[in-house]
Amino acid sequence: MYQYFNGLVIRKGTEGVPADAVEALFEDAGWAKNTPTWQKEKFTLIFKNSTWAFTVWDRNKMIGMVRVISDQIMAANIMDLVILSEYRGKGIGKKLVELCVQKLPHGDWFAHTSSSNFNFYEKCGFEVKDLSKNGTCAYYGYIQARKEGHR
Repeated sequence: MYQYFNGLVIRKGTEGVPADAVEALFEDAGWAKNTPTWQKEKFTLIFKNSTWAFTVWDRNKMIGMVRVISDQIMAANIMDLVILSEYRGKGIGKKLVELCVQKLPHGDWFAHTSSSNFNFYEKCGFEVKDLSKNGTCAYYGYIQARKEGHR
């Protein structure tokens, strides 16, 4: 499925997403830096193992993406939503969130994000819960791997 949004093309699907384009987005966002060659495969595998994904293209350049992990019945998690910095503030991220929620409109949605993005998600209809009463427990394997010298 393809659709147009403000002169850009949004592609639905988890297949055929180029690893180098994902890596470039992650580097632009500060999520990756100098990824060793032996780890670059992960930029393809994260899509193959995701439930849904959308990528955004300006001609032949991937400028944004979102991927979702879900049981497709009750709950879904937005894992990576990233827009190339020069394209931010143009409604692309909000459009991607809308497309995601349409996939499971009556399910519970969660966004795996940092507090600096809470305002964005509130504008998309998400609630930021009182963290003294609610929260998400997390184990970050990449931090443990770094401590053990694997990264």
